[in-house]
Amino acid sequence: MIKRIALLLLLSIGSAQAEPLPVLTRDGLQALTLAQTSIALHSVSGANNQTVDVAELYRKTLIKGGFPAAWITVTRLNDTAYMVLRWPGQEQGLKPLVISGHMDVVAASPSDWTRDPFTPIVENGYLYGRGASDMKMSNALAITALIHLRHEGFKPKRDIVLALSGDEETAMKTGQILADMFPDAREVLNLDVGGGTLDEATGQPLFYSWSGAEKTYADIGLMVTDPGGHASEPRTRNAITILAKALLTIQAHPFRPELNALTRSYFLNAARFTSPKLASAMRVFAASPDNAQAVAVLRATPSLVGATGTTCVVTMIKGGHALNALPQHAAANINCRIFPGHSRSDIIHELTAIIDDPSVHIEDHSQGSVETQPSPLSGPLPTAVTRAAQQAYPNIPVFPTMSSGASDSMWFREKGVPSYGASPIFMKASDDFSHGLNERVPLSTITPGLHFMLSLVTDLSQN
Repeated sequence: MIKRIALLLLLSIGSAQAEPLPVLTRDGLQALTLAQTSIALHSVSGANNQTVDVAELYRKTLIKGGFPAAWITVTRLNDTAYMVLRWPGQEQGLKPLVISGHMDVVAASPSDWTRDPFTPIVENGYLYGRGASDMKMSNALAITALIHLRHEGFKPKRDIVLALSGDEETAMKTGQILADMFPDAREVLNLDVGGGTLDEATGQPLFYSWSGAEKTYADIGLMVTDPGGHASEPRTRNAITILAKALLTIQAHPFRPELNALTRSYFLNAARFTSPKLASAMRVFAASPDNAQAVAVLRATPSLVGATGTTCVVTMIKGGHALNALPQHAAANINCRIFPGHSRSDIIHELTAIIDDPSVHIEDHSQGSVETQPSPLSGPLPTAVTRAAQQAYPNIPVFPTMSSGASDSMWFREKGVPSYGASPIFMKASDDFSHGLNERVPLSTITPGLHFMLSLVTDLSQN
């Protein structure tokens, strides 16, 4: 079945492609085919979840690529699965190198997309489909790189572990299991975070940024209840308007601007590659995070607001029970991304204080999230990732950053294992449609992405 899907996908390229494909090596074509075949599998939590099929696809690809079946396990958990490849190193006793990623994707409705999200299409230099950038191309590049090294007779000094979770986009239980399996890892390369940025006009490389920390994920519920009544007899108190007032208060609340070593490095380095106004704000903020003008400029920029401190935004709302009745219930979910150094309870206390209304009930609804501190900026990773990025694009600037999203890295950091976001994807910021409509990844990332992976895995598994 998998072979048939792969053949159909390759045949579909010619009919959809208006521009010629970039020249790809055999490894590059293998990575593209693997990415396409995995995108066609509906690895979404719930009914018809095919994450286990993605795991089996990867397992069979690795075995065909020369890895013994005994080195690879696929373990089911409810409707999903996680996969582990452990490539033994030559020197037992050394801590393993763990390569982390996930096989599941967020839901996508075909009626909303221009192209069917689970029918991968190569068009005008891009691979379209749910999971193209988050993160089935990254998985394909990692697996292809490992197979290449195996074919070349490479012998790592320390064990190389490929650990792919199956519910990173939802409950994150399999990521926690994987962290429990490898608490002795020397470091974790999380291919879901970080990456290279290309110039919007020319497509040429601007910089590569790797992540050494992430913000804490939190879902905070707000609920207002009321006896309600007949809509023809309005009252001073209304559950929906009380909730609305609380939501507007949160929207207007300026959480304290903050910096750490990672975000300061990012602002100072990335300022070289943006507009003069934004660059000035980035440099001022890096020197003085309480500068109101700089904060205003950065917080008006969606890609940067998360790096300036904690953010909280309403993501869901529901209320009322009848069109002709006063509401008895109104509720909302506030999604917060909390700057390292603060707990979820700290933020709940802050929200409680600014809402200042005891009738608004506030609860922590977060599941599968833990608070972690940044990973060390020392060690072998910074040098190795710089060398790897410059294998992909010579002389490209490389510097650290902090991720605003949550990932499986938190489970490893919770155990004291250094975890770093080091995606092999190089793309324009405007091409990033992860979790959104018409997700895509440029085919131009395949060759440099393979160079990046080959260099990074070789370096970190030999030293």
